[in-house]
Amino acid sequence: MYRFFQQTVTPCHRHLYQEPPGNWPGNKMDSQNDSVSLQFTEFPEDIQLIILSFLTPSEITAFSCTSKRFNSLFNTDSKLWFFLCDRKFGSKTQINKWAAGKISFKRLYKILSELENLIGFWRRSGPSKNDFDGDNKDNVAPVLLCFEWGPCCVIGSRVSGSKNGGYEVVKEPCLWVCLDSEGERLSYLDLNCKVGGFDDLGCFENELIRVSVNFMGNCHFVVEENVCFDKGGDTMSLGDKMMESVGNQLMSDMYQYFANRTSPGGERWARRQKRKEKERKSGKKWEPEHYVKIVNCSPTPSRPLQGLWKGFCDAMKLDFYLVAYDDIGGIACRMVEDSSKPFSGYAPVFWTSNTKFIESPVSLEEQYIYDSRTHFRPPEASDDIHGDEAVVRIMYINSSYGLVTPNLAGTSVNSRQGEGRIWQYGDGTFGFGFLRDNHIVDLKHITRNDNLIDTT
Repeated sequence: MYRFFQQTVTPCHRHLYQEPPGNWPGNKMDSQNDSVSLQFTEFPEDIQLIILSFLTPSEITAFSCTSKRFNSLFNTDSKLWFFLCDRKFGSKTQINKWAAGKISFKRLYKILSELENLIGFWRRSGPSKNDFDGDNKDNVAPVLLCFEWGPCCVIGSRVSGSKNGGYEVVKEPCLWVCLDSEGERLSYLDLNCKVGGFDDLGCFENELIRVSVNFMGNCHFVVEENVCFDKGGDTMSLGDKMMESVGNQLMSDMYQYFANRTSPGGERWARRQKRKEKERKSGKKWEPEHYVKIVNCSPTPSRPLQGLWKGFCDAMKLDFYLVAYDDIGGIACRMVEDSSKPFSGYAPVFWTSNTKFIESPVSLEEQYIYDSRTHFRPPEASDDIHGDEAVVRIMYINSSYGLVTPNLAGTSVNSRQGEGRIWQYGDGTFGFGFLRDNHIVDLKHITRNDNLIDTT
């Protein structure tokens, strides 16, 4: 037991517990091996709290049933909740700064556990009503969002390909989720990506859009403009908001009905209400946007092609690709940008049911297929591959975009049109190409340890 505590306590707390002497009250000496047995309640309180902080709230709830003392320790905002917050979130954000330090750590732990689901990558689902035509970046809904912990908020950044011709990606903060001094959630949308940090929010408050981030399950959320600026509206679930809206509309209809029957001015009141509603809707700057979480954004040993990747398409524009292993044993690759367009489910870049690799060395025919193709890469990058980027194994592609588009249904398509190859390199990256083409699209990592790399 003592050795376990030596390994778990932090250095700053080691002085609180020293090797107990043999005659310390509560010690029981074993005559055979002289081992020390010490009850948990006999340890200093800070040591107890550190040990309990390794447990989950449900485990602590069960433990609190063992005595009145531990029950009060769990149910009140004691030091235990600070230790729980600090252990789980202390290395990611500054827990003392959330809500200006004016809410309990017990409540803060619950809020941060909910916001933790935002951390990671999300892609927009469906076409956007907020996009303008042309190159105007204002009022454009991001296709790919990356959420990270900030000092006292969660920051959502628009992720896009750099226009300098390289593999760098642009990360622009555009969505901020924080708490007010009473612990209510506040969310702001920055269309122009002007805010440099959390401290700058106040400087640009008039240019920001107050929004609500409402979860619809763990892997789907909606960004809606908070027109009424309802206090705590962000913490209300989408279902509750819909019920409240229906209730308000029902009350309005009832009042209108009786006003029309009993008052000569009832019709004028109804017209005024419709005009106010129209003005309210016309004042909105942002239409609701739906986002779906990219759950598996990094490859694994059993799924080496899985994840979020970046590469150059035939237009020599840096795009993002999402590769997923499906439930029937196949592998599908789609462009993230295409997933926000209609009929995106019909447009994989490639799909294959064959997931078996052919290990190197390969046949001369396969070597020729690879060597005879050019690589889509930045202009400054060389087509020559050496060292960790050498081909280590090959996978066959037996289906592609052309074979699954609806307008090709019922037509005769060359069976070799969808045949291609996936070449995996020694550094874990890979490239793909089809036999009908003379090029290879090389894909690089966009994340490392769940963090964006090569950002500008």
